Amino acid sequence: MSVTREYPIPATKESQISFIQELRPALSLVALFTIITGFLLPMAFTGVMQLVLPYQANGSLIRVNGQIVGSAIIGQNFTSTKYFTSRPSALTGTDSKGNTIPTPYDASESGASNLGPASATLLQNIQQRIAAYRKTYGPGVVPADAVTASGSGLDPDISVPNALRQAPAIAAARKISADKVTALVNQMTHHAFLGIVGTDHVNVLQLNLALDALPAS
Repeated sequence: MSVTREYPIPATKESQISFIQELRPALSLVALFTIITGFLLPMAFTGVMQLVLPYQANGSLIRVNGQIVGSAIIGQNFTSTKYFTSRPSALTGTDSKGNTIPTPYDASESGASNLGPASATLLQNIQQRIAAYRKTYGPGVVPADAVTASGSGLDPDISVPNALRQAPAIAAARKISADKVTALVNQMTHHAFLGIVGTDHVNVLQLNLALDALPAS
């Protein structure tokens, strides 16, 4: 029985040239689109936005006396009774011993608790927040955003009902008229776009800065 052996055919110079000719268009396209989509388009969009929407393009930064105090699109954690509080944040981190600790409104990260509607932990958290909210701001209806965390943990806004519920307690802490604080909330309210897109809301950082700017009387 004879055995047929196959030997590889050495590549000829012509086949090597053909391979290079076939590869060159692909490499050229990769280089071309890398330059266009990786450099030219981002530079063009950045330049246009700097001209058209410079405030938004630079992070919606808020300055007081020339100093950056935050961003209008990233919430902050206010704990003083003299300020409006943001909605709950489910962000967590680890301490030096590796233990999980809450890090609300840590702008270096974002995320939610990932607890589902049937979660006993979520229900317990909400019940505790309701109790704490009523203890601070008095009995009554508790707005949903006051006891539920956002998907990012960095929500800069609260609902108007939430802000109005907080207003009397903040006025008492500052020893100013509740009507003055309520009027400020209404003045700082951002209404739904065209009345239908989104909901009426208040930016907490901007509201607190405006609160600090109120006359002491």
